[in-house]
Amino acid sequence: MDSASQDINLNSPNKGGLSDFMTDVPVEPGVAPRAPAVEGLTEVEEEELRAELAKVEEEIVTLRQVLAAKERHCGELKRRLGLSTLGELKQNLSRSWHDVQVSTAYKKTQETLSQAGQKTSAALSTMGSAISRKLGDMRNSATFKSFEDRVGTIKSKVVGSRENGSDNLPSSPGSGDQPLSDHAPF
Repeated sequence: MDSASQDINLNSPNKGGLSDFMTDVPVEPGVAPRAPAVEGLTEVEEEELRAELAKVEEEIVTLRQVLAAKERHCGELKRRLGLSTLGELKQNLSRSWHDVQVSTAYKKTQETLSQAGQKTSAALSTMGSAISRKLGDMRNSATFKSFEDRVGTIKSKVVGSRENGSDNLPSSPGSGDQPLSDHAPF
């Protein structure tokens, strides 16, 4: 029979053919396997340390049990008081946000952003003033006044022709009094 299909006999000294890789080590619950003694320790010191280790491990187990009981009791008290996990989460987030706001890094960042905002506002204000000044200068220019006059003339002709009952735009000079055709390029 091939070794992969053999049943593993845990009572066998070979433990299912794995003896090349593993050694038989008796393991007692709660006790670590015996390692070779550290150099410089006598057997008495080693035994004392092992006894202390076992005692500390027992205390750890006891403390875990006590902690679990305390957590259950705490949960029961919270349930009876009507405190929910969501409420606690909100409270924790609120406390954390407050802690962030009073932190030095947050205050420095807030101050820096405030200064940047003030500088940006001042720059935009300066730019707006410059644009207004340029538009004012442009409005007072001869070119703009000429353009304004032409628009005013066209407007008066359009408004004047509508007042006379005609909705057609005035015809261009030299075209006679023919209205614009429906096939205008625009």
